[in-house]
Amino acid sequence: MTTPPARRRRIALLLQYDGGPFAGSQRQAGPRTVQSVLEEAARALTGAAHRVDFAGRTDAGVHATGQVAALSTDAALPPDRWQHGLNHFLPAAVAVQDARLAPPDFDPRRDACARRYDYHLRLAPVRQPLWEAGAWVIRGPLDAAKMAQALALLPGRRDFASFAAQPATGGSTRRLTAARLRARPRGWRLEFEGDAFLPHQVRRMTGQIVEIGRGRAEPERVAALLRRPVFGSAGPTAPARGLYLAGVRYTLAELADWNDGCDDDEDTRHPSR
Repeated sequence: MTTPPARRRRIALLLQYDGGPFAGSQRQAGPRTVQSVLEEAARALTGAAHRVDFAGRTDAGVHATGQVAALSTDAALPPDRWQHGLNHFLPAAVAVQDARLAPPDFDPRRDACARRYDYHLRLAPVRQPLWEAGAWVIRGPLDAAKMAQALALLPGRRDFASFAAQPATGGSTRRLTAARLRARPRGWRLEFEGDAFLPHQVRRMTGQIVEIGRGRAEPERVAALLRRPVFGSAGPTAPARGLYLAGVRYTLAELADWNDGCDDDEDTRHPSR
């Protein structure tokens, strides 16, 4: 009697990682990436090759507290074994926070209804060696009122070409649902939530807001960049080290509580703190 083939299962993973040691999230030829170490860990755990898909691409040096990934597998391991087993083989800079069974056709990128990115600013008069890997350390002060005024101009369905270095697939129009400034101990956190983002969009928005906070531009500059979108005209581009993918929203019941990461007011700190 022939044994029926194992039923293929889809495993969703909630990830946290320090982006410093990696050349980004997506696999590349040569450099170490988050995808490459996850796929290596999955092979070590199961003895089989797996492809890992991500909810969002993060650049070299960008961190995540709420990245979502998924893989399809024939292995009959329960989700908790995936979490603990992958963490056993992963380097210290990456950890699976949770693992869940997902629908077989779950796509972490296409099924996402919103993503939130946080950018951390640390104010200090001198260099801060223990903070500079996880925040943009800036000599203050910054004009918070003008920064908040400029951020309020960003939400909506708009052409964000000025905040992207180059054209993207599908055009440059995106829907930004929130752009907030939150006071943190000795600094600020900028929060951006939307359905999708252009490459470097959050870092260029942040860089422009900081220029306004420093008094080098007025809030009206943001309105002008949105009225006349020209690729690469906003900025400067804020350093990658201050950016975190904080959460991804889904309507799936299986992942409903993962949406809490998009609402978390916890003071996210770099993993090495």
